[in-house]
Amino acid sequence: MTMLKKILIGAAGLVALTIVVVLILAAMKPDEFRVERSATINASADKIFPLINDLHAFGTWSPYEKMDPSMVRRYEGPSSDVGAVYGWSGNGNAGEGQMEIAESVPDEKVLMKLDFSKPFEAHNMVNFSLAPDGDATKVTWTMYGPVTFLPKIMHVIFDMDKMVGGQFEEGLQNLKAVAEK
Repeated sequence: MTMLKKILIGAAGLVALTIVVVLILAAMKPDEFRVERSATINASADKIFPLINDLHAFGTWSPYEKMDPSMVRRYEGPSSDVGAVYGWSGNGNAGEGQMEIAESVPDEKVLMKLDFSKPFEAHNMVNFSLAPDGDATKVTWTMYGPVTFLPKIMHVIFDMDKMVGGQFEEGLQNLKAVAEK
């Protein structure tokens, strides 16, 4: 057997072993994910809440708005509260999907259904909770949902908490800047 054949067989074996290891690690991942970040904002909940609950105001601070300047946006239903819908269609970074307010408790909580259709299908929940913190308000942004096997493989390679968590941190800082004006 020539040296080249030995190298190719060894490389193929290494690739196969890597694939098996990734599949085993993916199978061990949890069936649900959760990403959560919080920030303390020097404003009252009644000033912050409309920035989250009104989907037209959401874009003033959301980190996702600047991912694609030519993104197509659509609004359905009321602009705020239960039933308000915001949909988008953009480039590969922004993807395509919609969010709908499923529950709204003034100055306390906004729960949204978040559905992606591109670059991949996903159905998650997003919760914003507001809690008094002295003269300020603690805002917690949480996203959670199921994880099927293919996304589990991606989670072996990419740390979703770091990727999405960083975007949440940026968004909360933007929200803080807008609310504290």
